[in-house]
Amino acid sequence: MSGGVATVWLDRPERGNALSAAAVEALSAAVAAALADPAVHTLVFRGRGRHFCTGFDLSDLDAETDATLRARFVALENFLQAVWHAPVRTVALARGRAWGAGADLFASCDLRACTPEATIRFPGTAFGIVLGTRRLVELIGWDRARALVTEGATHDAAGALAAGLATDLLDGDIDAWLAQRCAPPVADRETLAAVRAATRPDRRGEDMASLDASASRPGLVDRIRRYRETLKK
Repeated sequence: MSGGVATVWLDRPERGNALSAAAVEALSAAVAAALADPAVHTLVFRGRGRHFCTGFDLSDLDAETDATLRARFVALENFLQAVWHAPVRTVALARGRAWGAGADLFASCDLRACTPEATIRFPGTAFGIVLGTRRLVELIGWDRARALVTEGATHDAAGALAAGLATDLLDGDIDAWLAQRCAPPVADRETLAAVRAATRPDRRGEDMASLDASASRPGLVDRIRRYRETLKK
């Protein structure tokens, strides 16, 4: 942490920063630790290597069951909810791919910056998962979210900026941008939490119920396996 800015690194570059169960647990702990520090006013998410986050880590799919995958999606939703409702400014810096869970994390933040080569994609509905959809619609509206959610559309950085999915296009010194955009806010945490409550309905229970219902449908492993096969064609 430096000057009230806590940076949380997605640190699995060899896997494109894909989110394993352990990675989600570590990220959740890092967020909790940052929020426990009253000096933190800004929480920044960055990815090491080429990509911000390529999604949910499915490299050990053969060892998963429907139940273990459901538990992992529930843990991911809990993490995303903590970010969405955090009483501090939240920032995501996306380079390369911000796909799946990475796109959901990106969309959960207040400031959402892309480098020019970044791409954003939400493939979860392709294998029956409803995760983060209401938050995305709250952010950019259904008309803009529909193609992303139901048609597998991919936004490049310019498209994300035009849609309101990204707030900034980064084509220069990232540290300089952070210094400019992450100055201490005028509102303290208590005030920011009150602003969140007044402007962002707390629908954590509904969001979790939607996710859990979709993840509890029998055949989750098989649906994901079929989805992965389509990517090879």
